Amino acid sequence: MEISDLISMGASLFKDKIGADGVDSDAISNALSGLVTNSEGGLDLSNIISSLGDGNIGSIIASWVGSGENEAIDSEGLSALLGSDKISEFADILGIDTDTALSGLQDALPNMIDNATGDGSGIVDSLGGVDGLMDMANKFFK
Repeated sequence: MEISDLISMGASLFKDKIGADGVDSDAISNALSGLVTNSEGGLDLSNIISSLGDGNIGSIIASWVGSGENEAIDSEGLSALLGSDKISEFADILGIDTDTALSGLQDALPNMIDNATGDGSGIVDSLGGVDGLMDMANKFFK
């Protein structure tokens, strides 16, 4: 799945979750892109990878990048994963409060990561599969 498709999907999930009738879908896509992409325009997996070795969050993230059902992440975990400053900035761009932003991201982000790393995406495969991601995470903590 292309990054633009992931962003569009995430924006749609986000908008559906929060009922953002007054928020433009393009604005959500742009804000979401700023939140989850790197300077080269690709999905920024650095926070995701580094969080794999982090206890509860790590097992949640592993469910997103692996096969099977995605585990839910709470607001606290999501803030730890993305950074509360980035989430606040995301909310400010959309003109919504931080709690609403977190609520929408709790649905959108796991699905985006799951689709980005699922079968046939090539992202996880290029990193050696889920085991390769875990090896990378372990290197961050050594």
